[in-house]
Amino acid sequence: MPYKKYIRFTRQRIRHWHWLSDTPAMLCWAVVMGVLGAYAILIFYEGIYLVQRLATGHYGSITQVTRSLSWEMRLLFPTLGGLCAGVLLWLAGRKKVSASADYMEAVVIGDGRMSVRQGLLRILSSLFTVASGGAIGREGAMIHFSSLAASVFGRFIYVRPERLRLLVACGAAAGVAAAYGAPLAGAIFIAEIVLGSMSIQVLGPLLIASATANMTMRMVGHYKAPYEMLDIAAVQGWEIISFVILGLLIGLVAPGFLKLMTFTKQLFVRSGLPLVARLTVGGFMLGLLLIMIPDVAGNGYSVVSSFLHNSWTWHAIFAILCAKVLATTLSVGSGAIGGLFTPSLFVGAAFGTLFGIAIHAVFPSHAVATPIYTLVGMGAFLGAATSAPLMAIVMLIEMTLSYPLMVPLIVASVTAYFLSRTLAAVAMYDITLTRERDQTLRQALRTTRISELVRTNDTVLNMNATVGDVLQMFLDYPVRYIYVVDDDNQYLGVIAQPEVLNLLVNHNDAPEQLIADVLKLDYIKTLTPNMSLDEAQEHFSGFAGERLPVVSSLENPRLLGVVYKSALLEKYSALKRSFDASSEVLVRLK
Repeated sequence: MPYKKYIRFTRQRIRHWHWLSDTPAMLCWAVVMGVLGAYAILIFYEGIYLVQRLATGHYGSITQVTRSLSWEMRLLFPTLGGLCAGVLLWLAGRKKVSASADYMEAVVIGDGRMSVRQGLLRILSSLFTVASGGAIGREGAMIHFSSLAASVFGRFIYVRPERLRLLVACGAAAGVAAAYGAPLAGAIFIAEIVLGSMSIQVLGPLLIASATANMTMRMVGHYKAPYEMLDIAAVQGWEIISFVILGLLIGLVAPGFLKLMTFTKQLFVRSGLPLVARLTVGGFMLGLLLIMIPDVAGNGYSVVSSFLHNSWTWHAIFAILCAKVLATTLSVGSGAIGGLFTPSLFVGAAFGTLFGIAIHAVFPSHAVATPIYTLVGMGAFLGAATSAPLMAIVMLIEMTLSYPLMVPLIVASVTAYFLSRTLAAVAMYDITLTRERDQTLRQALRTTRISELVRTNDTVLNMNATVGDVLQMFLDYPVRYIYVVDDDNQYLGVIAQPEVLNLLVNHNDAPEQLIADVLKLDYIKTLTPNMSLDEAQEHFSGFAGERLPVVSSLENPRLLGVVYKSALLEKYSALKRSFDASSEVLVRLK
């Protein structure tokens, strides 16, 4: 068809425009990614409303739609939603593709290419889960959708792989900004969690994409601060201590919440049920819960808003918190595609509200309003769960438009983060743990000294030995080099096997000669005990032998022994195994 020929011709022309991958062009493409990300979010919302209308005749807030249903539909809708989600997810996994199936994978270890087929099927699977009341965050599918749009666009214009990764990251940042009305937090989320870099070369395009997405949502009339609170008073004086305590408590609870999600996933997998059956059973069990408590449907936005603007009793909050956590474990554990971002906000809000009620019960004259504890609890729990406290602080301020929250948010979020990381190596996103393990491993490799690997050496001769002694030692030991020392054990050099053989061939009296004739002073490099493993590895990388001599120092080269290349590699492996094992040690809350 004519338009296909035109598209093909255009792509062939664009392929040779290398300036499209230059930095100025990337800033322009970041604007495009912002628009694409915003419209991807809008399309996802419309998809939710479409599924709701077709299935129930109603559409809008997940909680409101669930409340309007009869008990039979509250059971049937999430069950069928789980079935559809399972079938779509099964179809997505049937065919292996070379492109990445996840936007984080595409950005961090991939080349920016994302599988369109798998991506769309996973997005549709999440859409059915969310639309039917799944208690899971919709942000996962939304960000994936905006990232996929960025990947397709970047591949269309043939940007270089490293630039394509940045475009996908811009698409993800735009998705966060559009979904939560938080442009700055959207950029920081991708920079802090996914890329692990806050350099302006990376953060700049992310900020442009996020700002553009936010402006686009405003222009189409879909922008709204989710939890706008403009009348919050600043926290002053000793009142800040209560937020330190709140941060400590959340630091204890957040790892347990993530551990519970992982444990539930393992239970569903151990059940032996196929993927489609697991999602269907998960939807059915969720439906049973929705019959009794419809408010736990969806991501919990309406309930959190009620915490902020209405008065709740502590036992009602505790009951809805337990029910919400149960609903989330059913959705997440069954294998549904989604995120824990929004559920973490809900749990943090409930926990913060309970803490605020407790503070006012103990200190009736306490001046800090309970909604402040609700909002700070959200930020602290999100920061601890995602291991990104800076992003959580910025996001809560953007979602509430309330700057006075800054100080208590900083205190509680940072406290919760450090305590949770001290207690357990667990985070919402695996990429965070992987990056931290890599950093710890690199630090260990820099600080572990070669002195731990020194072994005694038997292939040593005094400088007064003869070539015959050398020849006998080569016959006794399968080595390529023999080390030579003086009477004070000072290292002088090595005797290489080829040099001895050459001497024997050319001189009949060679066995009687002293080894000084074949001694090589700087033939191989030496190690010192205070060298790191990385430094030693550099010496071995250009050396074909199995071992290197270790001397006390370069100024006073007393021979201490040798280090074997195999021992060095074994130490590398042992360090990696220890860090891999430590990542599985999670906090156990009784």
